[in-house]
Parts: sequence; structure tokens; C-alpha cells
Amino acid sequence: MRAMSVTTAMLLLVFGNQIAILSDAMIKSVGNDVAVFQFVFFRQISAVLLLLPLFALSKPKNLTAGLKWHIVRAHVWLFGAVFMVYAISSMPLATANAIFYAAPLMMLPLAALFFGEKLSSQTIAAAIMGFAGVLVIIRPDQIDFAALAALVVALTIAVNNLLIRKLPKEQSVVHTLLITNLVGIPVSLCLVYMEGDTWDWSAFPTAAASSTFILIYAATCVLTYRAVDSNKIASAEYSGLIGAVAVGLLWFGEVPDIFMAIGTLMIVVPIIWLTKREKRRNRSHIKSTLIDN
Repeated sequence: MRAMSVTTAMLLLVFGNQIAILSDAMIKSVGNDVAVFQFVFFRQISAVLLLLPLFALSKPKNLTAGLKWHIVRAHVWLFGAVFMVYAISSMPLATANAIFYAAPLMMLPLAALFFGEKLSSQTIAAAIMGFAGVLVIIRPDQIDFAALAALVVALTIAVNNLLIRKLPKEQSVVHTLLITNLVGIPVSLCLVYMEGDTWDWSAFPTAAASSTFILIYAATCVLTYRAVDSNKIASAEYSGLIGAVAVGLLWFGEVPDIFMAIGTLMIVVPIIWLTKREKRRNRSHIKSTLIDN
């Protein structure tokens, strides 16, 4: 892969995050009238149709490697996708996305619990501040199903990100995305029939557009994180919040309130601080290694 500068990588990540917001906007545009399980099923089908040609061209090997973990991730993703439709349909776009960004903070205690990672006092403080930011956004006296749904989405994102460690490293991102959508289809279809609504294929184009946008975002992540160390560029991910505010305002007429702004800062600032702190630690480690040699 060709070398990529940090600036180029960050610009590509910024672009990818704005595209991801368009995926959320597609979900919000269908409103509460859509059959939720149908819409999620349509997203899965369209994603599989988009990925199959790329998967075939990649000449994949070891198709069943890590299948157990693919199945787990697929159903965690399906669970999160259902709650994402509920959250985005019922909340301002920027507010929902701000809560989704609590996922990196949720990964800290989960990584300690399931992978034995040690938590420093700084990471614990960052996590506490971030969760306090979530409470500021949703305000305990105004917690409803939509807010709880957004928290569930953040949790599923955190779990899915951690489970990536269990997947075979030689498998491509196309392979991973295809299996994630494919193996979840049987359960998704069962949920559609349990939902009992009449099939409405008019929502399929919107679901397909949502899938396309989120796959483009995934592709930008692969390009950038394979070319540049994540601790140098991860903060660019939070540009998505700017896009969420802009799209929410221009498309849906949603004006963020002061609680959303304060809470978002409480979530984002600790993670950016931890990222920069890790970057400084890595730089110091490299310097000390060079001196010792």
C-alpha cells in the first residue's frame, strides 16, 4: 500500500465520517412509520448485494475461519442496528450521534473485564467524565426509550469493536463486512415475520442508500488505519459530530441545545486527550529506544 501522510489520512477520515452521517440521515428520513425489522433486513440484503462482487474479486481463502466470532459479531450488530433505527428516528441526529460516541469510553471497562487490560487513573477519569457527559445530554429526568436505545447502540459498537480482535487477521474488510451481514439474515428475517407488518419494498432504496454510505465509511477506515497509526488520526472521527449538527439543522430543522453541546465536549475531550497522551507516550518510547541503541 502506498504511503499516506497524516494530513491526507485525517482528511479522508473526515470525509468518511460525513458520509456516515448521511447513512444516519437516510434512517431518520423514513421516520417512525417504517417497519423497523424490515428496514434493517433491507439494509442487510443491500449490503450483501453490494459486497458480493468485491468479495468474489478478492479471491478469499479460509472462508470459515473465525466463523464463531463472525456469528457473534453479526448478531450483536443486528441488535444494535435495530436500536439505532429507534434512536435516530426519535431523537435529534446530533444528540443520537453524541451518545453513540460514548462507545470508545465503554470499551475501556469492557477491555479490562474481558481482555485483562489495565486501566490507568487517567483512563478511569476520562471514562467517568464521558459518562457524565452522556447524562448531561439525555438528562436523567428526561430519559426515555430513545435515549436508552442510543446507549444500547453505543454498547453494541463497543462490543463489536472489541470482538474484532477475535477475527482472523488475514481476512479482508470486505470478507468481514459480508459475513457480518450475511450470517445475521436468518434471525433478521425471523424478526420481520414476528413483526407481522405487510412487506413494503418502497423503503428498500433508502435502506440501500444507507448501507452504501456506511460501507464507504468503512472503506475509508480501512485505507487510513492500515496506512497510519490510529493514535495519530483517531481524533478526526469526531468531525462526524459537526456533520450531524449540520445535517440535522439543514435537513431536519433540528437546533442543538446547550446540554447537547456541553455533554458532547465532556465525551469527546477526554478521548482526544487520551489519544494525544498515548501519542506522546509512543513518541517518548521510540526516542528512548533510539537512545539505548
